[in-house]
Amino acid sequence: MASIVQRIREYLQSPKGRENVEKAKTMTRDPENRQRMRRLMDQWRGHRTHR
Repeated sequence: MASIVQRIREYLQSPKGRENVEKAKTMTRDPENRQRMRRLMDQWRGHRTHR
């Protein structure tokens, strides 16, 4: 059975995985999306968000 890391690597090398990586790169160029992601990651880590 393939490890989770190996399965992720295989997905990222697939055409669909590469397409999703490109979408993510495009979305991170938008400052509003960056701020949203920063808030989400802070919540996930247990930090309070700054406004």
